[in-house]
Amino acid sequence: MQAMLFKQARQPLQEESVGLPSPQSNQLLIKVTVCGVCRTDLHVFDGELPNPKLPLILGHEIVGKVEKIGNSVTQFKPGDFVGVPWLGYTCGKCFYCLNKQENLCNQAKFTGYTIDGGYAEYTVAEENYCFHLPTKYDPIHLAPLLCAGLIGWRSYKLAGDFKRIGMYGFGVAAHILTQIAAYQNKDVFAFTRDGDTKGQKFAKQMGATWAGGSGDSPNIELDAAIIFAPVGDLVLTALKTIRKGGSVICGGIHMTDIPTIPYKYLWGERTIRSVANLTRADAFEFLDIANKTDLQIEAQAYPLSKATEALLDFKAGKTKGAAVLTMEQK
Repeated sequence: MQAMLFKQARQPLQEESVGLPSPQSNQLLIKVTVCGVCRTDLHVFDGELPNPKLPLILGHEIVGKVEKIGNSVTQFKPGDFVGVPWLGYTCGKCFYCLNKQENLCNQAKFTGYTIDGGYAEYTVAEENYCFHLPTKYDPIHLAPLLCAGLIGWRSYKLAGDFKRIGMYGFGVAAHILTQIAAYQNKDVFAFTRDGDTKGQKFAKQMGATWAGGSGDSPNIELDAAIIFAPVGDLVLTALKTIRKGGSVICGGIHMTDIPTIPYKYLWGERTIRSVANLTRADAFEFLDIANKTDLQIEAQAYPLSKATEALLDFKAGKTKGAAVLTMEQK
């Protein structure tokens, strides 16, 4: 099969012909239809996440069809339309796994980081970490739901009970969640880069109540805030906007250092919380909501061979919404 291999940080991915993977007894062999390009892929590509598998096939927003199943698989059959997310394996036995926190398992493996992902024509994945997908969306617009949607949903839940929420960094996750919040009659306050009037207009089109730059103030206290941009300085900014008892949720796997926080901004039982990975329960909940709503997903397609270009365009903010790799016809 053709695959785009990551071998060294900040170096172009290499297109190579590699062996077709064979599914183990509890795995699926999946013919990849599309694979989304996620900011986490960029963190791996830029060397900001340590110790990736090398060489590595990136990609953890995988949409495809089951080609073959292992002899122990019971939940899927050949031809099924499936999605594969970031969390690819957990031990099922540790404290975290036994206490509904499998996302924190110390033995966890991650798709497109410690195990091969979807920047290829085929991939294998554990049965228990694959999901049946809603059929109402086409594959290109489904792919971003598998990380931006899922991690975004976990961040959204951890924000607690709120009416007004701020979202810093109005990218793929925020534009999905804003539509869900509008569906639930909640108010989103979107914070973009200062001066990004185009992004602010887009946020309002997606249902945001207010949109402005990260340095602007909506002149109203928010109940919570989610930070999707990997910028530690925004934690202090967000703390200044939330009410007493409110939460600031850091929704990324990587963030620059958080500056010193004057205690007066944390006081009043405000909380700061990170989001780590996802659980399968998150996926079932979110995909059910996605099936019930009519999400408008912005996405731009690139052929598999242009994976490096897609990564760099996404990093530079040149893509319209999510970047999604499509498998070229041979």
